[in-house]
Amino acid sequence: MVMMGNVAIKEIICLRSQVTGHRLKLKNIIFFPIIILIFSLGYGYYRLNMQHATCNVQPVRISVVQGNIPQELKWTSGPEEQILEKYLNLSRQAAKDRPDLIIWPEAALPVVLQSEPHFIQQVEKLTEEMETSLLLGAVTLRGNLYYNSAVLLSTESVSYYDKLHLVPFGEYIPLKKVFGFLQTVVPIGEIERGKEYTIFQLITHNSQLASKNKFAVLICFEDLFPELSREFVKRGANFLVNITNDAWYKRTSAPYQHFQASVFRAVENHVYLVRSANTGISGFISPSGQISSLVKNEKGKNIFVPGYNTQNILICGRNLTFYTRYGNIFIWILIILIFYSIIAPKKIK
Repeated sequence: MVMMGNVAIKEIICLRSQVTGHRLKLKNIIFFPIIILIFSLGYGYYRLNMQHATCNVQPVRISVVQGNIPQELKWTSGPEEQILEKYLNLSRQAAKDRPDLIIWPEAALPVVLQSEPHFIQQVEKLTEEMETSLLLGAVTLRGNLYYNSAVLLSTESVSYYDKLHLVPFGEYIPLKKVFGFLQTVVPIGEIERGKEYTIFQLITHNSQLASKNKFAVLICFEDLFPELSREFVKRGANFLVNITNDAWYKRTSAPYQHFQASVFRAVENHVYLVRSANTGISGFISPSGQISSLVKNEKGKNIFVPGYNTQNILICGRNLTFYTRYGNIFIWILIILIFYSIIAPKKIK
């Protein structure tokens, strides 16, 4: 649509200035862009107003926690207990809303879990007290390898998802034999890439019959890659969660730009996306892309403020979108058409 609009403007300018060697009628220039625009708006209106009869009667109640921990403190030796206590207190406040799931951001616990197990033991004790599942981000050590992980704690089990798409020059050094010198300039953690598209299973107990809901986690900038979200939804995720730490960006436009990526992932797969960020933006995005609620303070600020937000989300039936089913097939068709138009013989008049 953007391309057709730009081409139409260009053709109209050429028509008015007589740059082209022939005059095209105005209606021929704008006909197809207008038809495509009408079709797009009409289809969008139809999709947004569809009634989903397959939605569960009992919604899932989720709380997102925004700790607002300064970046300079996250991996400094000393304030670990203070950071944990802040998250525990915010979670106790959120527990008053009786959520089925409480979500902490990426690397919420500034320790390697297996190296200092008393931290995770305190969190496990909290989940037992609240009788609520809790999802948190942390660095884990398993099999002598470090992972950037999402950990789901419940009264029944502990589950892990290890980040699949790592940040180059942040979590690992690509072509280490060539760029190995960077390790001496800037400390770069050797994080191992995850190997599985983990689907978490959440058991809710707010109704007489406990319902099971599946979800997947995108860690940090994994929500920038549509193929990851698509694969998670194809494998059974009913909603998506993004946990991240955007404190690096300070008070710039970057946290807002990163948040917009999650809006696209929700719309592409027509699922709820729940987001918990250390310093913001944390909140809920509906399957239609509507930002339904955010963590804010009394002044309406949503970055670099601590707090929590609780909301119900409806888990609908497995009605996969065209993109979820077929991915980028539309783009590949266009690429084929472009190459065909280049190599196809031209008719000489």
